[in-house]
Amino acid sequence: MNWYVVYTKPKWEKKVAEKLNEVGIECYCPLITQIKQWSDRKKKIEVPLFNSYVFVQLPDKDRNSVFQVAGVVRYLFWLGKAAIVRNEEIVLIKESLSKTNISDVSVVSYKKGDKVKLETGIFSNQNAIVQEVTSTHCILVLESLGCILKIKYK
Repeated sequence: MNWYVVYTKPKWEKKVAEKLNEVGIECYCPLITQIKQWSDRKKKIEVPLFNSYVFVQLPDKDRNSVFQVAGVVRYLFWLGKAAIVRNEEIVLIKESLSKTNISDVSVVSYKKGDKVKLETGIFSNQNAIVQEVTSTHCILVLESLGCILKIKYK
């Protein structure tokens, strides 16, 4: 069975994943822990790694069954076809999130169009193309996952 990417309403990722599990659809919503600060306190909260995305694994003939869950908008498409994520990539994300905390990311002497291989972190061993480098951030295109990674500098 293939893993597909479901696009959800903003901030509905965890709710959609929970409801998909309740109706018997295998899904995965990767979460990371962040510290949020309010005027009176700090709190650790879990937020989705990918905004508005949930991965679902189901047979191709059952793909429309995800639309019975509130918050599901559509499938993500890549080059005119439903985006398929390889099982190895899902396993890699799960393993990386279970053992890795991103503490620092730096970019040295890269320019637009450079091809790089990420060596550490959640996306280790992924190939990427540098789309933009500024004094505050770097944007990488991860073609195999069909997404864009924005890395902010401290």
